[in-house]
Amino acid sequence: MNLRIENAKMLGKLAVVTAGMFGFGYAMVPLYKAICAITGINILALGERNLPGQSKVAANTQVDLSRTITVEFDANARGPWKFKPQKTSVQAHPGELMTVVYEFQNTQNRRMSAQAIPSYAPHQAAAHFNKLECFCFNQYTLDPGEKKQWPVVFVIDGKLSKDVSTITLSYTFFEVGSQTPAAPTAQAAPATSGAGA
Repeated sequence: MNLRIENAKMLGKLAVVTAGMFGFGYAMVPLYKAICAITGINILALGERNLPGQSKVAANTQVDLSRTITVEFDANARGPWKFKPQKTSVQAHPGELMTVVYEFQNTQNRRMSAQAIPSYAPHQAAAHFNKLECFCFNQYTLDPGEKKQWPVVFVIDGKLSKDVSTITLSYTFFEVGSQTPAAPTAQAAPATSGAGA
């Protein structure tokens, strides 16, 4: 009789643990999205926003035509392959949805996997450079000679300091399994006013 009571207690404890694990599993996705939205480190949390080609317009997007920001694109290939943006720079207004395509080709005679890490200059621009679609942080496997094109869809937040008139988005593309390179350091550039840009 005593053994039955102990077994029933143990079964109850296991049921509580199972229910807790089940609930935690359901909570992981919204929790992950919330963390990504706060930190801005992954596009998963931004995936539900409207992208080009969708019928709805993003609710908070207002284009500030009084400001023009030059966005420069840089590509650093840490290996024997070709990696570059189709455009080296664009002129963007805060709130304007922009798309730039990066091209990659595996020039080796072997299959390889690689990924990219982004960095920004000036550093303060990172918090105001909202990527809605990006190939960064994903790993890609390419066959010998294979070419790929990846878009970067972004919006610059109007809260970006008016002193910033140029942003450089730099990607370092490296082979997975090799030593991860340090992100490129930004060259110090004099602050320019955005009023006449």
